[in-house]
Amino acid sequence: MQKFKYTDEYELRASPKMLFPYVSTASGLSQWFCDKVNIRPDHTFDFVWDKESHIAEQTSLRLNKSVKFEFLNTSESNRDNNYIEFKIDVSDLTGSTYLRITDYSLNADAEELKDLWGGLIESLKEIVGS
Repeated sequence: MQKFKYTDEYELRASPKMLFPYVSTASGLSQWFCDKVNIRPDHTFDFVWDKESHIAEQTSLRLNKSVKFEFLNTSESNRDNNYIEFKIDVSDLTGSTYLRITDYSLNADAEELKDLWGGLIESLKEIVGS
């Protein structure tokens, strides 16, 4: 099946330094993104949604800037795995902080993804006081 790349950007009233732990650490992600996140002994992340485990490798990390999680074994060749990437940008013009999310998966329903991420971001905004 063809994979779909969904990207959206959200403005948050939080500094990159304050926001970054919520998108890059197991404890931060557990608060708004999924039911639970555990770091396994092999340094992979175990994301749990509805009691179902999804193993991901953190393939990129730039302090207070971006993080990317690639979900293992989500493609036949293991070369086109699903991933989620969080990028934090600050507008030079307004000073506003933006969180850009890229969700690459089999879910090609843009409206469903927009609703899903909109709800998740609302939870994140409540936590960071945005």
